[in-house]
Amino acid sequence: MRILVVGGSGLIGTHVVGVLRGRGHTVTTVARTAQPGVDHLLDLESAAIDDLRPLLAGHDGVVLATRADEQRVVRRPAHPLLRRELVEPVVRLFTAARQEGLTRGVVMGSYYTHFDRSHPQWRLTTRHSYIRCRWEQAREGRAAAGPDLPVAVLELPFVFGRVGDRLPNWAGPLDRWARSRAPLVVPTGGTAAVSAHSVADIAADALEQARGGDIPVADENLSWVEMMTRIAEAVGRPRRVGRLPAAAVRASLRCGGLLHGLAGREAGINPAHFADLLLAELFLTPTTGRSLDPALRDTFTAPASAVGGTHP
Repeated sequence: MRILVVGGSGLIGTHVVGVLRGRGHTVTTVARTAQPGVDHLLDLESAAIDDLRPLLAGHDGVVLATRADEQRVVRRPAHPLLRRELVEPVVRLFTAARQEGLTRGVVMGSYYTHFDRSHPQWRLTTRHSYIRCRWEQAREGRAAAGPDLPVAVLELPFVFGRVGDRLPNWAGPLDRWARSRAPLVVPTGGTAAVSAHSVADIAADALEQARGGDIPVADENLSWVEMMTRIAEAVGRPRRVGRLPAAAVRASLRCGGLLHGLAGREAGINPAHFADLLLAELFLTPTTGRSLDPALRDTFTAPASAVGGTHP
């Protein structure tokens, strides 16, 4: 097949390119900034359908491997801005892909949409603009693609891995914290986690099978205590990790939400309700049977000199 990878220089995109080429497919890469191995420069947020069609022409499938920062605080309301970043570019991309006759697509989504389906009582799409936009991204992107272009949405948790000296954006602060002399104290609860290579394998499978649907992806499930314990071991500073009382976590995040509101600001994940997620076990059925250890060591063993990558 011929596959176009949008975001081909990022953590996940780089692994997708490598896996696809390793399986004998031809890959074209698109990114916002010039990087080694990038074939075309394009800002997807500002690209029109007529800009996208020439890039997509002659390809069988497209992978959208760009990500967004759900914790970024912007002027209220956040939803219109997040729609411009997450939803509208995907609609244009898959409209152009349909017009060019592509037959398969993959979008890197978020595992929060999985939990919105499985726990509707959490009201995630009404409480968090980011999760609402991820839900809209999948629905409207598929509508734009039409019935002959199945789109698989990979619902990703925390993604471990490294491209050169670039880490996932959530990993940099944890790396510095684990290397410091500060106590390690985390909430109860935990999360699913996956390596960038596993994500790439599942993306390649979905393309080869022309598979649509929502695909939650995980290698392992980790409590926050277990995650920080393993990170501390990986950076060479193993020590005991304590637990924060749930009441303290809730009070701190509610205070953060109040301060955002007073300042007329809003984050994609509303801190006033983030404790409900942070204290929960956001676990998925493991899809690969792989250990996360190699990717965890790759992420945290070497000192990080730059940050940028992927998160739920």
